Amino acid sequence: MLKQLKPALLMTLVLCVLTGIIYPGVVTGLARVFFPRQADGSLVSVNGRVVGSALIGQPFTRPEYFHPRPSAAGAGYDATASSGTNKGPTDALLADTVLTRRVDSTVTVERGVKGKIPSDMVTASASGLDPDISPANAQLQVARVAKARGADSAAVRALVDAHTKGRQFGFFGEARVNVLLLNIAADSGFPMSMITVPAKR
Repeated sequence: MLKQLKPALLMTLVLCVLTGIIYPGVVTGLARVFFPRQADGSLVSVNGRVVGSALIGQPFTRPEYFHPRPSAAGAGYDATASSGTNKGPTDALLADTVLTRRVDSTVTVERGVKGKIPSDMVTASASGLDPDISPANAQLQVARVAKARGADSAAVRALVDAHTKGRQFGFFGEARVNVLLLNIAADSGFPMSMITVPAKR
């Protein structure tokens, strides 16, 4: 019995050291050397203050900001409760939720958009923390953001274009716009403090 127990315990200890200490230590060290920003969570700072991560979505509801896609993570964008709805395309409740979001959408209400709208405007991501929206989603919000900031729509649209990233390596995924980075750029390019009279559009 002892002859069998001793090597088993020794192997367990060796594997714990290898997989629990050495391997994570090497990977973390290499990541900090070659990808320091990503290793620290891709944190985004404004004027020396961390305002979020480029990898985790957060709620923006004011009209002068671009809004992210809906979230099903906890009360919304809760990183400790990352999840989707786990509902399939034939689920009646999901259909009702999407329809409600479609009707209540600021784009639909304010601009009277009819017909198709980007799916990411009315559906949550699998994680509930998606930091990106589609370029089509962002472009539909340009008029609202420009009006709220008293800015020229063409300039705001150009800002969206400048923050649109193509497919990863040219073929993975879809084109996307990071909402946090776009809103920071909007604050920088079209600060609310400069607005004296709302633009009429």
